[in-house]
Amino acid sequence: MAKFMFLQYVDESRAPRPGTPELDKEIADYGQLFKDVEAAGALRGGDPIQPSAAAFSVRVDEDGKTSTTDGPMYKESPWLNGYWVLECRDRDEAVAWAAKIPAAHGGGTVEVRPISSM
Repeated sequence: MAKFMFLQYVDESRAPRPGTPELDKEIADYGQLFKDVEAAGALRGGDPIQPSAAAFSVRVDEDGKTSTTDGPMYKESPWLNGYWVLECRDRDEAVAWAAKIPAAHGGGTVEVRPISSM
């Protein structure tokens, strides 16, 4: 068994808005996925992430001076709107779980990264 991080990326401008049937369906789909990964004993962590406007980046230069920039690091990148950490038997099982994440549908992407043990 190995742990994988599933990073959900969506086009923020196309994300369902509060109070719409589309958002209600997405919430229900995520609720079902949560139940499925818990029932499979695969869930190790995860949370939704606030909109990109809440993001900030931190850098430290060669002199040790810290600076911050409001907004996402890459302005043109899609919104990283959530993550899951799941324990999977192998890559194939990770692909199967990623395909069930609602963000993978309708133009979004789920990036899957194996987690190294420390």
